[in-house]
Amino acid sequence: MRAVSELGKTLKKEMEKLPEIKLKRIRQCAVDVTFDPDTAHLWLIVSGDGKQVRYGDGAQKLPDNPERFNAGVCVLGKEGFSSGRFYYEVQVKQKTEWTLAVAKESINRKGSFTFYPGNGLWTVGLWDGETYEAHNKKVDVLSLKEKPQKVGVFVDYEKGEVSFYNVETSSHIYSFTGCTFTEKIYPFCYTHVKNEAPLIICPVSHSEFSPESHDLKREPAV
Repeated sequence: MRAVSELGKTLKKEMEKLPEIKLKRIRQCAVDVTFDPDTAHLWLIVSGDGKQVRYGDGAQKLPDNPERFNAGVCVLGKEGFSSGRFYYEVQVKQKTEWTLAVAKESINRKGSFTFYPGNGLWTVGLWDGETYEAHNKKVDVLSLKEKPQKVGVFVDYEKGEVSFYNVETSSHIYSFTGCTFTEKIYPFCYTHVKNEAPLIICPVSHSEFSPESHDLKREPAV
């Protein structure tokens, strides 16, 4: 009986390692992402290096170019992807409300829209400092054991999958599966007005990848 008990403990420890191993492998697909200031709502301030975005004190005097969102307080990444796998991480620390997503290139830039895959948005976010939601065919309220400080976003274009991870705990937050991508998709961030803390795109250290993580190859941007 003691041997069985020890075996059970060993199996439990190995099972607990699985999410961390999976995330390490997924992180091999990391790509360099920057925010595109030409798409940013006039209330948003994008840093000079394109790695941070925050809610400003007022609307900036910038041209209302076709790429710019004029209703949703959001911004796209500069880099779009039409094949392969890609992964990036965003710091959401000190944000009481935020939304992260990937969006299709043809997403409506002028006028309001709803967070819904049918509109070309696959989103996970925090509302009112306490409620985590994924907006699928219906709104899924998420029960998270720990509050994410940094969120990893992974896309497998051919498989039609979008997944979100709590980087610090190596835990899975939510996945959209069976997605049909027919055009380029872009990183998407929506920063709410509750506070001015920035959303920050973080570098992904390749030195953290494990040697056995060879079955997921990083895919170049298209």
